[in-house]
Amino acid sequence: MQFMIVDAFAAAPMSGNPAAVLVLERWPDAAWMQALAAEFNLSETAYVVPEGDAYGLRWFTPQREVELCGHATLASAHVLLSEHAVAARCVRFSTRSGVLEVCAAQDGGYAMRFPAIRMDPVRDEAAVRDIAQMLGDTPQELLLGPNYMAVFASEQQVAALEPDFSALARLPDGRGVIATAPGDTHDLVSRYFVPACGIDEDPVTGSAHCALAPYWARRLGRDRLRARQISARGGDVGCRVEADQVVLGGQAVTVMRGTLDPLVYSELD
Repeated sequence: MQFMIVDAFAAAPMSGNPAAVLVLERWPDAAWMQALAAEFNLSETAYVVPEGDAYGLRWFTPQREVELCGHATLASAHVLLSEHAVAARCVRFSTRSGVLEVCAAQDGGYAMRFPAIRMDPVRDEAAVRDIAQMLGDTPQELLLGPNYMAVFASEQQVAALEPDFSALARLPDGRGVIATAPGDTHDLVSRYFVPACGIDEDPVTGSAHCALAPYWARRLGRDRLRARQISARGGDVGCRVEADQVVLGGQAVTVMRGTLDPLVYSELD
């Protein structure tokens, strides 16, 4: 049983966001997938199983299965299209968030079509104060969807945040916080904190851009955006908003290949 580790939203190794990818013949038990994800201890481990003319895809953080993950979807498509030599330009994934399509792009990267995520303004002043205290700075605007989105005035403010991760881990429903601002050299920058899922700060988060892109497209008045997630590793995300969908672009690099010991998967037989 082989696995690959892929740096997603990365043009070179040791940047972007690493994900472990396993292409399997059938679905293992969810508890086994969760335990292996904890063993890898990466922000996401992706499991891929052929299902007709598409592939089933599930994502696990070290602590839980998630509904949507961008960088591990990109990593999975990279493995299928470049490592498994799938005879197609696009692959379709059946996921808990519906059918997702990823296509090879002419620049050597990939384009992923994801659902746009709506965020609503938070009017509760106490909630704004709580998030500001957790982040260590007060945002100009706070919005809520699957996560909180805290909008700041400058890239420097976002870069300087020193969150209280223990407090953020207590947010309800496993929510994280996306911090964002206009970029100095990009249309927007962001950071994403989600300690409730075992990830204090995610290096590059595709799913966060499903919310970021529609927000900044409305604010900037254009549907094509250049985004940069300014974590320690960092990564670039191309964004295009199309009605209720977001097309995310990025590159990926395979950095490791390995084989699980039979003791790890013998219980699956």
